[in-house]
Amino acid sequence: MLARQRVRAAWLFLLPTLVVLAGVAGWPLLRTFWFAFTNANLGSTEPPEFVGLENFVVVMEDPDWWRSVRNTFLFTGVSVTLETVLGMIIALTLNSHFRGRGVLRAAVLVPWAIPTVVSARMWGWMFNDQYGVINEMFLYFGLISEPIAWTVDPNLSMAAIIAVDVWKTTPFMTLLLLAALQMLPDELYEAARLDGAHPVLVFFRITLPLIRGPMLVAIIFRVLDALRVFDLFYVLTSNSSESMSMAVYARQQMFEFQDLGVGAAAATLLFALIALFTIIYMVVNRNSVIQEVA
Repeated sequence: MLARQRVRAAWLFLLPTLVVLAGVAGWPLLRTFWFAFTNANLGSTEPPEFVGLENFVVVMEDPDWWRSVRNTFLFTGVSVTLETVLGMIIALTLNSHFRGRGVLRAAVLVPWAIPTVVSARMWGWMFNDQYGVINEMFLYFGLISEPIAWTVDPNLSMAAIIAVDVWKTTPFMTLLLLAALQMLPDELYEAARLDGAHPVLVFFRITLPLIRGPMLVAIIFRVLDALRVFDLFYVLTSNSSESMSMAVYARQQMFEFQDLGVGAAAATLLFALIALFTIIYMVVNRNSVIQEVA
């Protein structure tokens, strides 16, 4: 009886939050799903009509859509990998004892605290081929012979976008990994030190297995965030069709081409992809937990 009352009280406390979420996120999401099956157009005053899967067929047959899918997956894979590796290195460094560690921990979080649009615009100026500091540095050290239009050239824009994202989001990975490292018991490392274990062996045999759970959580957060990336691509590449993400593609269809139905279909496919990835992660993680318990 007491447990049932606690559950009922918990739902009562959660109810206002659930109502707000349903109004702020749930209703627009359902409207987007509905528009994906209609011929809704921002330039038309006629009420939208149901067209079935026609919008999804248009999206699937558009080469720009598949290019945006490729760009998004490439961005996600490379950026999350680099952020995880760099975040682990920085977290291990900050987890050690040295003078000024607190100040350095605070300084590391500065890039993450800057709004994404602000950092993207700032790096856009730095990558500029006329007055950008990146070209000036490369020219000074003789790495290039002439200024490069980093964010205009389709062959280089992805590298520029990934560099900006790694600079901004690595502190997020560092923060989560550092929190996991600080939860590890010191007795294990003292025992390994007494046994004469090499630090690299200690990392792969003790540290990495113990923080695998928190690290996977950090990775899934970053993957889900990277798959729906919009602002970095939009600000840095000026909506270029050669280097747009899936979110930028959906926005272009909705507002520039005013084809709300096709844009909603693209947004729905992006939502389905993120939901599928989340479900796969939850299933795999649940199975691994069950195996560990067994």
